Amino acid sequence: AHLLNGRQFFRQPNRKPSSERPLKVLFSRQTNQTLIMAEDGAPTEWKKYSEYAIEVDPDQDDKATEIKLTSFARPHMRAFHFSWSGFFIAFFIWFAIAPLLSEIRDDLDISKKEVWTSSIVGVGGTIFMRFLLGPFCDKFGARILFAMVLCCASIPTACTGFIQTATGLAILRLFIGIAGGTFVMCQYWSSRMFTKEVVGTANALCGGWGNLGGGVTQLVMGSALFPLFKVFYNDDSEKAWRTVSVVPAVVAFCHGICLYLYSDDAPKGNYSDLKKHGNMPEVSAAASFRSGAINFNTWVLFIQYACCFGVELTMNNAAALYFKDEFGQSTESAAAIASIFGWMNLFARGLGGYFSDMANTKMGMRGRLWVQTIFLAAEGALVLVFANSNTLAGAIVIMIFFSL
Repeated sequence: AHLLNGRQFFRQPNRKPSSERPLKVLFSRQTNQTLIMAEDGAPTEWKKYSEYAIEVDPDQDDKATEIKLTSFARPHMRAFHFSWSGFFIAFFIWFAIAPLLSEIRDDLDISKKEVWTSSIVGVGGTIFMRFLLGPFCDKFGARILFAMVLCCASIPTACTGFIQTATGLAILRLFIGIAGGTFVMCQYWSSRMFTKEVVGTANALCGGWGNLGGGVTQLVMGSALFPLFKVFYNDDSEKAWRTVSVVPAVVAFCHGICLYLYSDDAPKGNYSDLKKHGNMPEVSAAASFRSGAINFNTWVLFIQYACCFGVELTMNNAAALYFKDEFGQSTESAAAIASIFGWMNLFARGLGGYFSDMANTKMGMRGRLWVQTIFLAAEGALVLVFANSNTLAGAIVIMIFFSL
């Protein structure tokens, strides 16, 4: 046993550090933490876990080289599942109000233009948060920020019932929109946990399954909870939409707490511990933002993502309203149809990530760019066809294809 900083560490005989320097791995039974030391007793590296439940690459900071979907082991797969589920919940509360907009519009007697204004404002809040959260991820890690945003966004979600005017609707959606900023933590976290050989698939699965929340909320809020709450209130639809959003708000707050308590920032531990033991330098959020902002590739991807995700945000905000107004569907059936778009994320993004990884294997980064370009062009063409569809069946079929 070795004593360091008041903690007792024990030799791990079966553990072989990847280094030419003679090393030994010690494990603290008091704190479940691991310390890699040179044979002369000088500490060279600290890490939280003595071993992993998944194959890792020591040359890539102990990032995982594989994805085991049935595993919830810390730190890699626990972070993976919290990443996509946290983003799923964020999308759920972000668009929980979307399938109810037709009811809100009629009860508050607001115009279609005012409804669209509220949707634009909700997206605006997300844009600001994403610019802000990126540099802070570099400084604090994804876990803490993820938990904070989920808990904070759940509060305005629970306050949906207090809306009285179009201005109130816009302000409320502005604050709920901060939930969309969790996409930054979702992608940052999975990138922190998986090697470059599989990170495309990992990011795609986390992002896709998270985006699935946009489809599930249409179905759950519009076609399940809203009718259920109407039954509770003797078919009073106004009381139903004013109270139903409390459900996703409570779920989001609880999920944020669990995410904070039961996961890790990085494969080797939390950022605070890594910095304390000298394994990680302090990072300036301002410097990180400046570095990204002056990179030309950042703005190229910015434009491409604006086109792609812009379509998704428009559909999540307006699909239910569109199918109700254009094809005479009820609130419940329109929400069910609109949910199809989000449900495609169950496999569509994962498929895109897989194709991207395959193209990267053969052509490097240029292969990834070709995959993205082809899919983006196909989406744009199909959106034009969707806009000119005159039948319900035709609109649904085209929507399924461009949602891929």
